[in-house]
Amino acid sequence: MSTLLSTDVILPAVVVFITAFAVIKKVDVFSVFISGAKEGLASAAAILPALCFLMTAVGMIRQSGLLSVLTDFIAPFTEKIGFPPEILPLAVIRPFSGSGALGYYEELCQSLVPGSFAERVASVLMGGSETTFYTVAVYYGAIGIKNGRNTVPAALSADIAAALLSVLAVNLFLGRG
Repeated sequence: MSTLLSTDVILPAVVVFITAFAVIKKVDVFSVFISGAKEGLASAAAILPALCFLMTAVGMIRQSGLLSVLTDFIAPFTEKIGFPPEILPLAVIRPFSGSGALGYYEELCQSLVPGSFAERVASVLMGGSETTFYTVAVYYGAIGIKNGRNTVPAALSADIAAALLSVLAVNLFLGRG
């Protein structure tokens, strides 16, 4: 299906439009592009150590069995509020790694009944929470903030709220499946 505004045309059209506009305004497009690329590489280099640490930590937590120990410890408390125990690892991984959480979510969806309560809660949790430590590492690393003493506790509180409210949202709007 071919249309004038297909997604295959939009990005190249935007690039052509911006380049044409810059040429009309007599902007040296190449030097501006090179300058932006240098800034982007400098930002990437600044955040790379934090990202390597996060990826290593998430891999170690999953492979060592610590994730299982942690979720087994939390499960009795969360079951009292109706939080599906099979979703707990997702709630723990999500603040650390988006790709790790997505991988676990995909595994979870393969093992759960489609449309089940647990699958719905997992879906709402994935959409309603953030990769806190990744985001802090990227943004703080990019602008050089060394002390984010209030950011992480506040963001983790929001992650806990997202996990708890995902159960409430599914119960209120979708039911138990």
